[in-house]
Amino acid sequence: MILFLAATLAAAAPAAAACPDVITPDALICRAIHAQAAGDTADAAQAFEQAALASNEKDPATARMWAAAGNMWIAIGQYGKASLALDRALALPGLEAEQRGEALLDRARAAEALNDLKTARAKLALAAQSIADDPFYWYFSAALAIREGDAATARSSIGKALVLTPGDAMILFEAGHVEQFGGDDKGARDYWWRAIAADPARAVGKAAREAIEMLAAPNPKPPSPAVKG
Repeated sequence: MILFLAATLAAAAPAAAACPDVITPDALICRAIHAQAAGDTADAAQAFEQAALASNEKDPATARMWAAAGNMWIAIGQYGKASLALDRALALPGLEAEQRGEALLDRARAAEALNDLKTARAKLALAAQSIADDPFYWYFSAALAIREGDAATARSSIGKALVLTPGDAMILFEAGHVEQFGGDDKGARDYWWRAIAADPARAVGKAAREAIEMLAAPNPKPPSPAVKG
């Protein structure tokens, strides 16, 4: 989430190969973009925060800097830092429509990771106003509902995600968890086989195979392609 915010900010950063050795918002954004490109997510998050602190809070770009920092803190598991950065982003002017929705979704993700399920669901409900057509929104809603012990919401949410992207391996994998949570091991296996077919040699396919192996019942052969969930 929010990676488009970093791309938007990159357009305003200096285009030179090396960033200016000065402490200005543009120079700090430049450093953040370079760090992100190099895979140094922590440095990128810190540079975005420094750029935000060096900027005028009335500038709409400042909120986007905080949101980008929050997203990157989530990527490396720093959920407390992510929550603080995203709260600052959401308190400022500048995040509109989908940008605000994505920041709210990231805030919900951080809250869920910190076991604050009530805040996670509240932020997710606010995000629905602008990103209800994002399949990841519904994927996360389903995963959160499982943690909340709400089978009906989990099933409804994953159903909406599947309508939006029926062949996505990650969503098929989560659909398997929803079925298992509801007590339907056969349905879970069917979704996990479909996840394997969609992502046979990568991480999601591997995780789906492991999930099938962990079921208590004997593993059947993969269902025919005609099986629909």
